[in-house]
This record gives sequence, C-alpha cells and structure tokens, in this order.
Amino acid sequence: MLFERIVSAGLSHYSYIIGDGSDAVVIDPRRDVDAYLKLSGDNNMKITHVLETHRHEDFIVGSVELETRVGAKVYHADRQLEYKYGKEATEGRKISVGRLELEPIFTPGHTLGSMSYLLYDPDGSPWVVFTGDALFAGDVGRVDFMGRSRLDEMAELLYESIFNKILQIGDGTLVCPAHGAGSVCGDTISDRLWTSIGLERKLNPKLRHAEKAGFIKNVAKMLDYPPYFKEMEKRNLVGTPLIRDTMPPKALSVREFKEGSGDAYILDSRKELGFSSSHVPGSQYLWADGIPNYAGWFVPYDKEILLVSERCDVEKTVTYMQRLGYDNIKGYLSAGIHSWLISGIHSWSIETTTVQDLCRNIDQDYDAWILDVRDEDEIASQGRLPLSHNIPLTVLGQRASDVPKDRKVHIFCGSGLRAMIAASMLRRKGWKKLVVMLGGVFSWNSLTCPLEDD
Repeated sequence: MLFERIVSAGLSHYSYIIGDGSDAVVIDPRRDVDAYLKLSGDNNMKITHVLETHRHEDFIVGSVELETRVGAKVYHADRQLEYKYGKEATEGRKISVGRLELEPIFTPGHTLGSMSYLLYDPDGSPWVVFTGDALFAGDVGRVDFMGRSRLDEMAELLYESIFNKILQIGDGTLVCPAHGAGSVCGDTISDRLWTSIGLERKLNPKLRHAEKAGFIKNVAKMLDYPPYFKEMEKRNLVGTPLIRDTMPPKALSVREFKEGSGDAYILDSRKELGFSSSHVPGSQYLWADGIPNYAGWFVPYDKEILLVSERCDVEKTVTYMQRLGYDNIKGYLSAGIHSWLISGIHSWSIETTTVQDLCRNIDQDYDAWILDVRDEDEIASQGRLPLSHNIPLTVLGQRASDVPKDRKVHIFCGSGLRAMIAASMLRRKGWKKLVVMLGGVFSWNSLTCPLEDD
C-alpha cells in the first residue's frame, strides 16, 4: 500500500498519492508531477485516477499533465464551471484503487462545487477524508471568492458541509486538507502537520461556533485576494500547457541580458543583502523562497521575465514560477550579478541600516519617515511602531503616492525581507531615498525601542 503527502514549499500546498496493488490515485496534484511518477514507479503502480477537490486559485494544477503522460482519468469538482478536460466527480459514486475505495462527498462553501473524498480502508471502514479547502487544521476555507454580497450564503454552505457531512464521518478519521500553515487560502491554519476529525472538533477555533449564525459571523469576511488568483482560475479550467512543452530559460551573457531587458520584467531572487549591495537597474526583488507567496502580487503575466539568481537557486526559482503559471521566463543572467559588475555596466543599490542606528537618530530629533509594510493582523499581534505610517506590502503599489520622495523613507517589516521587496518596488517607480531596516520589527522588539499597543 502507498500513502504519501507531497508538500509544495512556499505555497503550503498539500497533494496526496494513494495506491494499492497496481493502481494509484493522486489528489490535487501540482503542475510539476515528477514526484508522483517516481513514487508510483518505485512501488510498481500506475496512476489511474486524478481527483480535484475544487478549482484551485493559488497554483496551476497538474491534472492535465498526468492525464497526458500516463493516461490517468481526471475527475474535477465545481461542475457548474466549463472545464475543458476531465469529467465531473459525482457524489456517492465510489472510485476503486486496488482494495481501497474513494467516495466523493459534495462539500460546497469554499467554492460552489467543492468536493471532499472519503477513503475507505481494505476492510471498508472510513480512514481518511481529503477535504481540499473546506476544512484545514485549525481553520476552515475562505468563503469570499464569490464576492462580498454572497459571503453569508457561502459561509452557510460551508457550515452545512462541515457540520452535517464532514464531522459526521467519525472522530477517528484522518483529515487531509489541500493546504497547511502559511497558505493564502486560510488566515489561521495551524502548523499541526496531521490531524483528525476528533482533533478538529476539539481544537479548531472556527468549529467552536456550533450554531450556524455564530459560524457565519466568524468566517464570512473578505481576505486578501492576490491578483494572480484570476489567472489561476482561468488556466485551471482550460488546462495549462505541459511544462515539457515550454521553452526552458536560457543562460544569457551580460550583452544578451542587457539587450533583452528593454520591455522585460527583471526579477532578482538572491539574498536581500546581496540585492541591496548591487543589482541590475529596474529589478524587482523577491527572495527565492518568497516567490510562491509574493510573485503573484507583483510579477505580470504579459511580459517576458529575466532572472538574476544565485546559480544554486535558478532551478528552484523557475520551478516556483512555473507552479504559478509563469512560462514566459526568457532567460537568466549567466554567472549571476558578478558578471554584470565586472562588465562595468551601471548598477543600483539600496541603503540598509540597523535599528540601533535609527533609534539613536530618533533620540537626536532625527526627522524619520517610517514606512511599515506589515499587515494589520501582524501589527495587532506584534505591536505598532511609533512614528510609523502603515501601508501593507500588498497594496503599496496602489498607494505609492502616499510615500514622500523628498525625505528618507525607513522601511520596516517583520524581519527585513518584505521591506526589501517594498524598497525595490518603490525604487523602480522613481523613489531614491530609501533605507531598509535590517532585522525589522523583530530587531526593534529585541532592543529597548518601545512598541505601541495596537
């Protein structure tokens, strides 16, 4: 028997492969499918089915890839949508995988047609329920994708799905969701790696509201909506071109890189201190492991992309981008930023400083303009910086005019990484007097500089 969870870093996406005998099934696969093919091959199994719990919003699904490569039958949820591949999953119609069976259960709320899949063990007993984005460890699915006007309606559907279907399966049943802590598909997902219906009934704060009205009031709210979600929704209906059919990025010389950079979007995924020291003019900073969470906020789909990356991170950066549907990566700077610098071409830099220096300057009546790019939830839990102006990173592009150009702007986030994202964005838009605070609020809080209660 085979049962493995595959974790996609950054996205906090969980997919699963289950097999018995010679057959295997994959649930909610990511776009790069080699991990599933290797696991099935190592266990002398063939992937016969692919099951989707809903139309995914935060990554490109790998169903068409598996359908094409191994002939797997694809069953999707959200039957009200016009899919161009696969078949509709039907509630109650079980799918056999060796001695195992998977039963689709209609669990709308996160989307109008979400499905969960209940796995029965060889003895026919409920074993695992794959809940997609309906129920997480410590959280439930967001219900805002249909808009503010339908929040209560979707929250009521989710209540019925969770309390009248999923929780009725039995406390001993494992719960395997499509995401873990850090996903944008929930706002309070626990880092509890494995959970069960019984544990969620006991520990999930969203399930303490057993009354429908209380549950709806607690979960019916609008959350951050990255602009790339629209692109994912569209592509996950028609099926995205296979990764093997896309052109791999080329290693470019400095001359080739410079000549191709005219209308291209330049993405630099190095460490923040290397970026601050020197970078190609006009670059947007996104550290490699931050790409899954932040590329969709800033990187356009309608421009060619050029990469500047550490050599060891090029493959990872490209993989992360492809999971989000960025197939327009033209190339990367061969030999990295070092080759740019020794060529003698002009580069940009961004000033950095420490919290100690800023505190000293403030004590001496330094006229500091402090930009805090944390979101309101972080400020509520970590404290508010005195003298600061809060513009969350995800809306900074729309509110850049609120930031002065004629004063030094000291940029804070939790640790400094997102502050560098913000600084590179503002620098690209024409701001020059920018200072990134190394260590961010965590450093501030570790010293004697006070934080204000929110």
